[in-house]
Amino acid sequence: MGPLDDYRGIVGERSIPWIRRKAEELYQKRVLHINSTNHGGGVAEILNSLVPLMNNLSIGADWRILNGNPNLFTVTKKLHNALQGNSINLTPIKKQLYLGANETFSRYCPMEQDCVIVHDPQPLPLIKFCKKRQPWVWRCHIDLTDPDKNLWEFLKGFILKYDMVIFSSEKYKKDDLPVEQRVIVPSIDPLSLKNKELSEKDILKYVKKAGIPNDKLVIAQVSRMDRWKDPEGLLEIFKRVKEKVDCRLVYCYDMALDDPEGIGVYSKVYRKAKKLRERGDVVFVAGKDQILVNAIQRVSTVVVQNSIREGFCLAVTEALWKRKPIVATNVGGIPIQIRDGEEGFLVEPHKKEQFAERIIEILKNPSLAKEMGDKGKERVRENFLITRLLSDYLDLLNDIMK
Repeated sequence: MGPLDDYRGIVGERSIPWIRRKAEELYQKRVLHINSTNHGGGVAEILNSLVPLMNNLSIGADWRILNGNPNLFTVTKKLHNALQGNSINLTPIKKQLYLGANETFSRYCPMEQDCVIVHDPQPLPLIKFCKKRQPWVWRCHIDLTDPDKNLWEFLKGFILKYDMVIFSSEKYKKDDLPVEQRVIVPSIDPLSLKNKELSEKDILKYVKKAGIPNDKLVIAQVSRMDRWKDPEGLLEIFKRVKEKVDCRLVYCYDMALDDPEGIGVYSKVYRKAKKLRERGDVVFVAGKDQILVNAIQRVSTVVVQNSIREGFCLAVTEALWKRKPIVATNVGGIPIQIRDGEEGFLVEPHKKEQFAERIIEILKNPSLAKEMGDKGKERVRENFLITRLLSDYLDLLNDIMK
């Protein structure tokens, strides 16, 4: 029995043998995943589960991290923001930092595997500096509906060298990109520390340790401190909710190693929440401990996601798996997961009054919350678990290596 068999009780008997059959043609093939951080954010969480499962199937899966200094990640964060709709002044210095880090990395990271999968824009130019002997795949996890035009033209020069591009949603596909484009929807690992079942005793222990009293209903947003998650706007929404229902807002935040803007965003929101913090109505909790994040999601009455842009948002998937109703913005990959009025409510960005009303509706209606939570659990079981993601990647590898 290996790790893959541990999922039988969750996903059923049929899917595991089917996955093993797909892996047979890839026996001892080698795959290399490359991204820019091993901690913080959905990509690292996915790879932490996906890579060991591939190895369990006798596929030689490896994972490398693009090394970089703060200057590099300042630039790549600007690239990330511009791909999601901001503008960017793409100066020669920015290009030099970006390309230089990838060129340096290429010199000491051998690319001898049978397939290379590059995640997101940070290591995208690596293909320019490597002797391409195998299929290369660019896996883009972010929202590409409205990228900065100049940046897109610059990056397209690298993307065109790839054999395939993978997006998280059909709406991210690009008409001006003559490369095969596929959609693979992200998923969570139900056996990870962040998603495994917890006893009521453990939930209360972790929540108490984090300084969250259990005297009020809890609303939680679990996310990086990123302005695309609009934590400032969430504070305004919470003030409206607080007028109608006595509750508490928990910001369970994380700082990704490749996101230098996080501390600034955190500081600004923390200052604005001063009076609410002093009354104990708003609590900030660093989400480095995955069991703590798990406990906070499970103790919440409503989980929210007030994003302006969103590639997919695994924090929504995690909360759905824990039978929590969601109120979230209708952006990116969130509506792939939530059907409005079924597993939760979808609200257009910046509609603070409507967002608050939806939260209040759930807080005041426990039977609605339970109904939505039950539907959410099953929706994730059917569509968004790591075994389905593994199966999709096996299809991809079988196709691209033929």
